[in-house]
Amino acid sequence: MATDRNGLTVLTVDECLRLLTSHVPRVGRIAFVPDGRPVILPVNYLFHEGSVVFRSDPGSKMAAASACEHVAFEVDAIDPTWEEGWSVLVQGRGEQVTDPEELEHLEALPLRPWAPGAKAAYVRISSTQISGRRIE
Repeated sequence: MATDRNGLTVLTVDECLRLLTSHVPRVGRIAFVPDGRPVILPVNYLFHEGSVVFRSDPGSKMAAASACEHVAFEVDAIDPTWEEGWSVLVQGRGEQVTDPEELEHLEALPLRPWAPGAKAAYVRISSTQISGRRIE
């Protein structure tokens, strides 16, 4: 396996996709830069048909998605006892899903936000780059 300059194992794209799909709980962090200041917020997500999908209410996440801005999404798992874990980073463009057929399909998926609020809008991050690292 390949390692990065710090000695961390570099995950293949296939391994990253497997982790994105199988990781439980399905909680990750979306990062974006409104008004020149970075913001990172937790979201419940699904990895569906090559994209990260999450639900949202109006606010900064929706504004970033509506503007089709570059965003990053990160999910990880750690084991503090063994001091090991992994991290997967998805980079791409955020966009609000508005197509009625696609919305109907997404509403049938098991994507349930933990945070209060309607979270009626669906946001998709279409990946342009997926990478990951493992510390063992």
